[in-house]
Amino acid sequence: MKIQLLFFGITTDLVGESSMSYEVPENSSIEALKLKLIAQFASLKNINDFAIAVNESYAKDHQLLLNNDVVAIIPPVSGG
Repeated sequence: MKIQLLFFGITTDLVGESSMSYEVPENSSIEALKLKLIAQFASLKNINDFAIAVNESYAKDHQLLLNNDVVAIIPPVSGG
């Protein structure tokens, strides 16, 4: 099943792209996606500290992904 990944902030630097088409197995959860991303991109080891949005709505780890979902990886924002 194909999804679209969008990377924001430092995650763009960590993976070297701002977006990519990505294959995941049917019935994959956000948690499974995180594990797959960590395995592929060791630099995302802190992904559990990042917000994940699916189709512009924040998602929990148990949420299942659907074909053609757009998943945004959003690191914590700091500023002052």
